[in-house]
Amino acid sequence: QLQLVESGGGLVQPGGSLRLSCTASGFTLSNYGIGWFRQAPGKEREAVSCISSAGVITNKQTSVKGRFTISGDIATNTVYLKMRSPTPEDRGVYYCARGGGRCDASRDDYGYWGQGTQVTVSS
Repeated sequence: QLQLVESGGGLVQPGGSLRLSCTASGFTLSNYGIGWFRQAPGKEREAVSCISSAGVITNKQTSVKGRFTISGDIATNTVYLKMRSPTPEDRGVYYCARGGGRCDASRDDYGYWGQGTQVTVSS
């Protein structure tokens, strides 16, 4: 059974940190490009970052460069998104999804998605 499960969301203060997890079942994450997306209330879902099957990282949002870090753990079949110094603009539901091995798929071509984890940024 193919499944992606996000966890780690919650309330975080500006200047704090949060680590989101995406754990896969039924397939090996390192064989695919794994992307993180987010959707704020009233806004469209947008790509945040992606890690390819070769470990190459592609940042999709200039606003998170230097603050968000994507990484993977082969042993636990998990991809992480570490958030540092979040702002209210970083709020929303964060999703992970499976795409092509080179992180070159469009949003519609990501075939498997998790259910998302909520991130709230507030002082």
